[in-house]
Amino acid sequence: MSDTKIKLCGLSRACDIDVVNELLPEFIGFVFWNKSKRQVSDEQAKMLKEMLDSKIKAVGVFVDETPQRVAQLAESGTIDVIQLHGNEDDGYMSELRRLTDKPIIKAFKISGIDDIENAEKSSADYIMADAGKGTGRRFDWGLLEALHRPYFLAGGLALENVAEAINTLHPYAVDVSSGIETDGLKDENKMREFVRIVRNGEKSHD
Repeated sequence: MSDTKIKLCGLSRACDIDVVNELLPEFIGFVFWNKSKRQVSDEQAKMLKEMLDSKIKAVGVFVDETPQRVAQLAESGTIDVIQLHGNEDDGYMSELRRLTDKPIIKAFKISGIDDIENAEKSSADYIMADAGKGTGRRFDWGLLEALHRPYFLAGGLALENVAEAINTLHPYAVDVSSGIETDGLKDENKMREFVRIVRNGEKSHD
């Protein structure tokens, strides 16, 4: 059994919420970035959050958004956790903390040891090691040997490789979006199988 936490990101439909309410991942994600095909409006996110089981934390994903808008969504109860995916620095996060006390995840695109060092020093509550903004590609996991704080692992995770990721890296959490989709929409069967693999720590039977 794995104690790695699960984040299913990029949810946008009521049927997606029905599935996660059954699966109970620790986190789900709403994307507010206007260049993402998974973007949800504030109103959509509010409606979906009202349907969401209270045991699941809703994460809002932002890219270089104003701290005021991020804090408004956090303080209104639409999201429980803030995920920053742009060029936000410690100064930005301290400004955000003046406006809300919700926890912050800062994503880092990992392409070299400098990125690991920056992630280590970040003032964020949690860090995310990623390949980029929703590229669906995997980066060199070997770099993570130098990372000594708990992290969310993202970028290119799918049914085929998440067991390997958990068994070799032991991340705090795994974050998946495109890896549980078919034709750009969340796939209920893939969502179920991903959660099963993470919880059992074993590869897909396919």
